[in-house]
Amino acid sequence: MSTTIAGPDGKPRCRWCGAAPEFLDYHDTEWGFPVSDDRRLFEKLSLEGFQSGLSWRTILAKRENFRAAFHDFDFDRIARYTQRDLDRLLKDEGIVRHRGKIEAVVNNAQRTQELVKREGSLAAFIWRYEPGTKGLAKPQTASTSEESLALSKDLKKQGWKFVGPTTVYAFMQAMGLINDHVEDCVVRAKVERARKSFRRPGR
Repeated sequence: MSTTIAGPDGKPRCRWCGAAPEFLDYHDTEWGFPVSDDRRLFEKLSLEGFQSGLSWRTILAKRENFRAAFHDFDFDRIARYTQRDLDRLLKDEGIVRHRGKIEAVVNNAQRTQELVKREGSLAAFIWRYEPGTKGLAKPQTASTSEESLALSKDLKKQGWKFVGPTTVYAFMQAMGLINDHVEDCVVRAKVERARKSFRRPGR
């Protein structure tokens, strides 16, 4: 089976982006492009946690609802959430109402504050786990890596929740720590250019 499909412009793209209408724009403009903004990194880690056991389509379709419910993933604000906020979120039909996952976001916001105090930024810490080019798996053939295992372990040691190696690998793919667009995908070269000009935080 081919690893690509033709997009609306006739150019080849990663096969997965044809699985749902929401995926094309996400694939073309977000997935794999490097991110250094702490709030966006925190949002993506949170949403990947919510995805656990569900499809990314479910989460992507509700992303704006999540942003509204969680104050645009402002981790300083989320870290101060009270029982009233938890009750509000558990009643919010626009998001995934899973108590453990909601509580994990609040917990992880508090852990992010500690990490920022210690490291200067979440981005500086995360980008330390960017893999080298040697030994990278062929695009879209892996669900974990040595680096995702190490980052997951480190986050868990700091008290983070819902950050297993598979969740962390999906996060790394999406946030541009690796370029996992397949070789023939028209977006792969764009992501490569973005990664070349990207200033690694904390370096």
